[in-house]
Amino acid sequence: MRLLVFVSLLLSWSALAAEKGSHTCRILFLNAPTDAPEKLFLFDGKVSQEVQLPRMNFSPVYRLAAGDLTLVMSEKSYMAPEEVDPKAPRVKVPAAVKDFYLLVASDPKNTVAPVSLKVVPIDSSTFKRGEMMWFNLTGNSVGGKVGRQDLAMKANSRTLLKAPAVGNEDYHVNLAYRIPGKKHLYPLCETKWVHDPNSRMVVFVMTQNGSRTPRVMGFADFRNDGKEGKPAE
Repeated sequence: MRLLVFVSLLLSWSALAAEKGSHTCRILFLNAPTDAPEKLFLFDGKVSQEVQLPRMNFSPVYRLAAGDLTLVMSEKSYMAPEEVDPKAPRVKVPAAVKDFYLLVASDPKNTVAPVSLKVVPIDSSTFKRGEMMWFNLTGNSVGGKVGRQDLAMKANSRTLLKAPAVGNEDYHVNLAYRIPGKKHLYPLCETKWVHDPNSRMVVFVMTQNGSRTPRVMGFADFRNDGKEGKPAE
């Protein structure tokens, strides 16, 4: 009887240790073409799981194996590392990066899965609830006011903003951008967003086909009860 209790406790401790050492991620497919896959398999070297590739909100939170990882995406499930197609899109995740966003981009030249992958680490001690992480994915500089905060971003950069408001309230967003080599400022967006002090907000400034004016999209990352973030534009 004592042996059974000991084994049970040992398994519980092992499971808890594995969970603490594991990684978690949410996936987002930015600027996905209309024919892009909506689901693929994500292999972490131990387990292959089918994952969603959402365009307009974050995926559910996926738990991955502990340690240094090489993540692979494909249209089929892998059971072991030796089965992985060498051409499959992949990205490395250091053991120290416990939580991250997995950004997916279109790569039609890849015949295994038409995507490429990028890891964006999240540190809950520096990126807190209510705050905003901004990514400028364009060749333009971007700046303006975001609620109580000033925003100033160089081309192809990212920055962290403190909470733009206090509680669940509206706040103004007034942004402009500058094209390289020109002094004139062009309006980017002037609107109101709703602040959620319980969510992290991740915002992307992206180029859009057929227009020189970038597009701004924000995604709320709320994790307590499984709610998915909806985009703000």
